[in-house]
Amino acid sequence: MLLQMEIRELGNDVTVFQLTGHITLGRDSQQVEWKTDELLKACKKKIIFDMSGVTLVDSTGVGIIVTCFGRLKKAGGELRLAGVQSNVGGIFKMTQIDKIIAMHPSVEAAAAGL
Repeated sequence: MLLQMEIRELGNDVTVFQLTGHITLGRDSQQVEWKTDELLKACKKKIIFDMSGVTLVDSTGVGIIVTCFGRLKKAGGELRLAGVQSNVGGIFKMTQIDKIIAMHPSVEAAAAGL
């Protein structure tokens, strides 16, 4: 399944990057990194990846998410993950991403305190 992306403003300078599909090896997944870079250039530093529609993440997807997290942190920003499905959450626990990137059950919960 191709990766679909939608970016919307939530308010309080919070940007929601909604992802639907698979974050796997391929050009579609690289666009997550590119779009995050574009948001940084536009001074958007509070980003929530809405992962509620993501059904598969491979090692490339994990790397892309960690790269986006690192770039935001270096720029003084913050990345949070919202709505992570159980199968994707299992991968994040196995790779210990859940220990470095805050995961929340919903976009609203992720936005609280940003």
